[in-house]
Amino acid sequence: MMSDNVPREQRRADADPPKKYRPFRPITLPDRQWPGKTLTAPPHWCSIDLRDGNQSLPIPMSVDEKIEMFELLHSIGFKEIEVGFPAASPTEHAFLRRLIEDDLIPADVTIQVLVQSREDLIRQTFESLRGVKRAIIHLYNSTSSLQRRVVFKATQEDILNIALSGARFIRQHHSLAGGGAHIRYQYSPESFTGTELDFALTICEAVLDEWQASPEDPVIINLPSTVELASPNIYADQIEWFGRHLRERSRVILSLHPHNDRGTAVAAAELAMLAGADRLEGSLFGNGERTGNVDIITLALNMLTQGLDPLLDFSDITRIKDIYERCTRMTVHERQPYAGELVYTAFSGSHQDAISKGLAALAETQSACWEVPYLPIDPGDVGRQYEPIIRINSQSGKGGVAFIMETSFGYKLPKPMHAEFSRIVTKTSDAAGIEMTPDTLLSLFKNEYVDLPNPYKLGKYRLQEMETAGEDETLVDFCGTIFVQGEEREVCGRGNGPLDAFFQALAASVGLTGYKFLSYDQHALGSGSDSRAIAYIRLEDEMGQKCFGVGTSKNISKASMRALLSAINRLSG
Repeated sequence: MMSDNVPREQRRADADPPKKYRPFRPITLPDRQWPGKTLTAPPHWCSIDLRDGNQSLPIPMSVDEKIEMFELLHSIGFKEIEVGFPAASPTEHAFLRRLIEDDLIPADVTIQVLVQSREDLIRQTFESLRGVKRAIIHLYNSTSSLQRRVVFKATQEDILNIALSGARFIRQHHSLAGGGAHIRYQYSPESFTGTELDFALTICEAVLDEWQASPEDPVIINLPSTVELASPNIYADQIEWFGRHLRERSRVILSLHPHNDRGTAVAAAELAMLAGADRLEGSLFGNGERTGNVDIITLALNMLTQGLDPLLDFSDITRIKDIYERCTRMTVHERQPYAGELVYTAFSGSHQDAISKGLAALAETQSACWEVPYLPIDPGDVGRQYEPIIRINSQSGKGGVAFIMETSFGYKLPKPMHAEFSRIVTKTSDAAGIEMTPDTLLSLFKNEYVDLPNPYKLGKYRLQEMETAGEDETLVDFCGTIFVQGEEREVCGRGNGPLDAFFQALAASVGLTGYKFLSYDQHALGSGSDSRAIAYIRLEDEMGQKCFGVGTSKNISKASMRALLSAINRLSG
């Protein structure tokens, strides 16, 4: 055994990875058709959560948990559900019997059970199916060259005989399920991707003949990527080659069962469907042995984003995720496609700005076509909310900050204010090393712009309009008090409106001069007669410094005066 004291560089040299691994041999298929095809219909879906998914769990599901998962799968729309390996354990058998005896299998669902090519297991499996109305019995045996050599030490003929004996036993024991049962057959050459194609075809054709498959009574031939050994295009080539070389394609329902060892199961499944597959076995969130099976949620919603109805309902992805996590004790990653906690969230400033503008454009045009940058799917289609799409940290930009302030609290910040407040948010978040929640953002906004009592604060006041000789002209007198560092002072002034009169009073009585108005904006916070007004004022002082002030009140004049003092206070600070 290699010592832990051997330097990493030496260990790499000794292992010589380029010579340790051999590339997968490509398929000879020069006239392949799948690259030019487009998917126009979803496959027949089969969930394997309760068998392949369950057997991969550190703590397998109990009968009650499997019942809950079964009901979830039916509610999503699965018509075929592999429920287990009933000859493998008492729990598997008890679950299947409960489904049948308690009449829990809906009329539109066909259950599927797995069995190895052994007579005793096949007999037990059929006995466990007694009373079922519809079922698929799924026979498998491993066929790969590697397993033939190192596991079974068997020839191709030996492996073929194992498959054929299993197929015969299934025909012989079929009646054990009961006379009223409609049983369909499925065969898997396990480790198909590691099996010579001509041998895989030979063994499947032999099983088809044994079962007397026909176009009227087709057999499911399931071609599993039990271990993902090559890139997705290779799997597609294998599937197309197999389908084209079948003696009678119409007597076969060609099924996929992709695993995810290379992390490309979704791509492999999509390409293999283009290559002619009719059916697909997979699991929710890709749960399965090692790196998992293909994720049916991702596959189905990928179709949806291309305008193709997958005929599965993921409109409440949070409910699905909650049941899955409770029953399996697994967790869904925050970045899991379509379902993760953060997949509809943007922290990057440029992303936030683009999403904000995209949503605004969609609302303005009322387009039925979903087109929002960085969001390939409408979060509402999977039951998620728009509000958490944009979240704020030190990497966030001005568009995201403005979006949260408007959508969460109704503050429509003027455009030049976006950058100013964003700088404050970035500095605060960066210093604290935290994400800014909407409530934290609002608190920072109020502390920075609204709740500023020093050095100047508005006290009581009175406004009086003065008629002038000019048509439609009105002067306003302001008389009241302000507090300067807590000390109350009387101020009076006259102007062409309430805000101008207050500004003149400050200049005359307190000496606040040299300020230039750059902009004024206001809007209502909320709706109805009881709503508050908010005013935004941007000032420039004698030194050329510019900043915004904000004021709120049920009275727009008071809100404007408070905004003016807010800007002066911030420039004074």
